[in-house]
Amino acid sequence: MRTDTFRGRDFITLLDWSKEEVEQILDLALDLKRDRAIGQYHDHLLRAKTLFMIFYNQSLRTRNSFEAGMHQMGGHAHFLDPSKIYTPALEGKEVAYSTERVSDVARVLSRMGEAIAIRCYGDPVDWEYGGANALLHEFARWSDIPILNMEDDKYHPFQALADVLTVKEKFGTFKGTKFVMSWAYSPSAHKPRAVPQSAIIAASMMGCDTVLAHPPEMALDPEIIAACQQYAEMNGSSFEISHDFMAAAEGAHVLYPKAWAATPIFKPPVGEDSLDKAQEIFDSYKDWKATREYMEQADRNAIYMHCLPADRAWECSNEVIDNTDPKSGWRSVVYDEAENRLHVQKAVMALTM
Repeated sequence: MRTDTFRGRDFITLLDWSKEEVEQILDLALDLKRDRAIGQYHDHLLRAKTLFMIFYNQSLRTRNSFEAGMHQMGGHAHFLDPSKIYTPALEGKEVAYSTERVSDVARVLSRMGEAIAIRCYGDPVDWEYGGANALLHEFARWSDIPILNMEDDKYHPFQALADVLTVKEKFGTFKGTKFVMSWAYSPSAHKPRAVPQSAIIAASMMGCDTVLAHPPEMALDPEIIAACQQYAEMNGSSFEISHDFMAAAEGAHVLYPKAWAATPIFKPPVGEDSLDKAQEIFDSYKDWKATREYMEQADRNAIYMHCLPADRAWECSNEVIDNTDPKSGWRSVVYDEAENRLHVQKAVMALTM
């Protein structure tokens, strides 16, 4: 592996990386995972190096997997709560004595560590679609060290890496694997698009036969749909969109139902800035739920995936998410998927930092 092609690069979206590079990341993640399982540690990889983590949103898996990963490779992760520092803000959105311009924050932290990881979506950018992604790109513009996307309002690339690593472990291949990313009901309409958009990017890039299932009002970013179609053409695989929850699941190997925002919740020009309208749309699709009947539409050895946290009893039944017995036929792999966040993040950090 030529590590010089990775060193110093930002990791904001998989669209900036080639299929070959993503395959190399997955291979390294598997190596690191296997070594840790047999007690071979790599605390020399990032010895004395520092990752700054800026969390505009709460987190369980993301924060702990990055902190654990840095510790396991000999480095340290600093947790930065924007409400406890001068909140990094874009020019024109500053508040005196409360914020600090992103250009200053990026250049200061660049002098003190080896990477800056950021999570930002939703309320911190007033549900302006693309606002958080623009914030990350502004950090990247001024930073001399890699910017790592811990989820913004368009992309969640580390979750996507964990998703396809899990598929690779369970099926050994992407070719001929039917990967269904589906909307599912939640009583909360405040759900970013980042996970489904990154999941279909990764699945189609790696060569899965990818299906995006959603009610008509839940359409995703047209630019991302176009990219997935191009990946499918490149791989000789397929990319389809369905508006039928149960039919999309037929014969699937991977079922990944979760909620994401209806267009009206976003501010113009993408949406209407109407939570009431978004909630009304959500509540009209309460039957989009992962149940035993849903799972039985799929291949006998299908896997159920979810990025977590899952809205249990709404997005999925307990019977589905808790069925982790590999002898049962279809099964849930959500905890394997969650663990894989650790390994793919270690791989990317080792390569870029």
